[in-house]
Amino acid sequence: TLGQSKEDIQAFNEQTDRQIRINARVARVDSMFDPLATIIMTFSYVLMIILGSEFVLHKTITIGQLVSFTAYLSQLVWPMFALGQLFNVLERGNASYDRVMDLMNEKSLIHDDPRGVSIVKAGELNIRIKSFNYPDDPKAVLKNIDIKVPKGKTLGLVGPVGSGKTTILRLLLREFDSYDGEIDFSGHDIRDYRLSSYLKKIGYVSQNNFLFSTNIAKNIAFSDPDLPQNEVEKVAKLAALHDDIMQMPKQYNTEVGENGISLSGGQQQRVAIARALIVSPAILILDDALSAVDARTEKDILNALQHQSRDQTTIISASRISSIINADEILVFQHGKIIERGTHHHLLAQNGYYAKTFHQQEMASHYEAKLTGGG
Repeated sequence: TLGQSKEDIQAFNEQTDRQIRINARVARVDSMFDPLATIIMTFSYVLMIILGSEFVLHKTITIGQLVSFTAYLSQLVWPMFALGQLFNVLERGNASYDRVMDLMNEKSLIHDDPRGVSIVKAGELNIRIKSFNYPDDPKAVLKNIDIKVPKGKTLGLVGPVGSGKTTILRLLLREFDSYDGEIDFSGHDIRDYRLSSYLKKIGYVSQNNFLFSTNIAKNIAFSDPDLPQNEVEKVAKLAALHDDIMQMPKQYNTEVGENGISLSGGQQQRVAIARALIVSPAILILDDALSAVDARTEKDILNALQHQSRDQTTIISASRISSIINADEILVFQHGKIIERGTHHHLLAQNGYYAKTFHQQEMASHYEAKLTGGG
């Protein structure tokens, strides 16, 4: 995809060919062990018989001593074989151990101060970033970002692919700390919080979510399996999922299958939303998490989220503008910069990127509705 298939296939083939060459060399050396050992063993017997016979004829040793030496040699053969195999296993194990230790010793780019702030309260979110570039990439992907989200408000993010929306969310999730600027939440720079405490107060839902091969209730209550059933049902209702579940044969005990294969795409997303809501997050992040649900369900979810908590700050990144129409502020990103900002009606009046995209999506939606109605 995205024009990378040829390069990906070439890189895969190069790695595969390299592994084949390495394994071929290993197999070649390994295949020589048994024949060489047999040759050495046979040569040892021949040499022993020739020299032993000479020593017996010259009465240097007795024939009994020769027979004893032969018996000792035969008893030493298999231990020597086993010793060689032992060294082979040890070397393979040592190589595997080195790879594991290299991985374990890899230093995280995130500095987590164990003495950092451990209590995270709901509050105002301020993002001020002069510039940010990914490691090993000199090109800045975010420039001159200034965002303020009051406690309990909703922020909408929109823009073309690669505009910087997801990068903002990744910085909020503290996947990277090496940016020029600061992200302040509830009066503290997020880098001053203990990572474990900070992440517990964030509910994150991506477009593609992993569901465990168990029932719906356990998937929703994954963060706390001991939660009562009424709490599970409460967040399922907020995610507009409860009615769907009640129509299933086993309701909340329905098995979702491997990675939620028995559920539709929209149901999988709503399970993930319910799972994020059950931790009562101070910040709820929806990263194109409503792309697979229909317009009516989307509206129900957004209305429920808007009224379920006055303290929860919600950030919605969406390719479908209908997901962010009711946001308190909407930011339009392009090439790592904010090019438009305001409410839905304010942005429509500007007649810029947002307005054009909205009208295009509205036309596409009406056209699709006509086709569906006509069919």
